[in-house]
Formats: sequence, structure tokens, C-alpha cells
Amino acid sequence: MVLEFIPALVLTPIIGLYELFLIHHDENFRGSHWLSHGLSIFPTIFIALLIVFNVPYFLEITNLANASSILANAWVIRGLIGLIILIRIHAQSAVVKTTIGSSRGLKETWAHGLVVAVLIVLAPLYWPLVEPLIKSIIPI
Repeated sequence: MVLEFIPALVLTPIIGLYELFLIHHDENFRGSHWLSHGLSIFPTIFIALLIVFNVPYFLEITNLANASSILANAWVIRGLIGLIILIRIHAQSAVVKTTIGSSRGLKETWAHGLVVAVLIVLAPLYWPLVEPLIKSIIPI
């Protein structure tokens, strides 16, 4: 079993751009600070996708796959990663304050954060559908 880097490299810009569109939709102030603030989500998405795609590898090398604990289930670990990402996305978006008299700032809705977290967690399921399309466009 080998580490999976290509899916994380390919899906990071796709999910990251979607996240930028969501931040722009939820923003409540004038200016372009949402863009520079939103770009910081890309490394987070890449690391999360890297972890999500390599959970089976991690379970194999740590011998947790043979254990009878709840952490032996790859989907439990992926779900925990999704929860961490959801909190991270929401916390990051709540940092910026608005300039129009509202306390909302860039605060992204929980639903939008949940959509991004689900896209990250379920990436191993839809990657086999996306991979042929990507390979037809870019030789991987």
C-alpha cells in the first residue's frame, strides 16, 4: 500500500474554489479581504484530503486495522477529520469582523462549512468517478 498524493493535489483546488465561493456568498462587508482570508483554507483542505485518502495506509502501518477498537474503522477516523475541518472552517471565517455595523463579519454558515467537510470526508468515494475525467484532461 502506498501513500495517495495525486487525489489530494487534484481535489484541493476544486474544493478550495468552492469554499471561496461560499465565503464570498456569506461575506457581509465591502472590500476584498475575503479573498486573502479565504486563500488560507487551501493548505487546510490539502492536509485534510491527504489524511482522508491515507487512512487505510495509516491503519495498516500502525496495526490498528487488526484492533477491535472504534479507531480501527477508517470511516470513524474520516468522520473525526471532517468534524475538525468543520470547526476549523467556521472558526476561521468568524475571525474577520465586518465594517458595515454588523457583528457577522465573514462568518460562514454552518451549512456551508458542513458541505465542504462532507466533500472532504467523502472524497475517497467520488474520486474513482472524477479520476477518469481528470486523466483525460491532465495526464497524471
